[in-house]
Amino acid sequence: MKNNGAELVAKNAVDELIKYLEEVGKQISSKAQELAKHSGRKKITQNDMKIAMDLI
Repeated sequence: MKNNGAELVAKNAVDELIKYLEEVGKQISSKAQELAKHSGRKKITQNDMKIAMDLI
């Protein structure tokens, strides 16, 4: 956030961002797992993650 011009960032603001990113990460991982399973694989590939990120 500081790289985007914020001089001071409250801890609760950072905590809120972390919660949001964790939730989005869970959604992406879940979708990537679905894609891998649909393709008959157990391993999630980089391509699965990229597609999942586009879909979320």
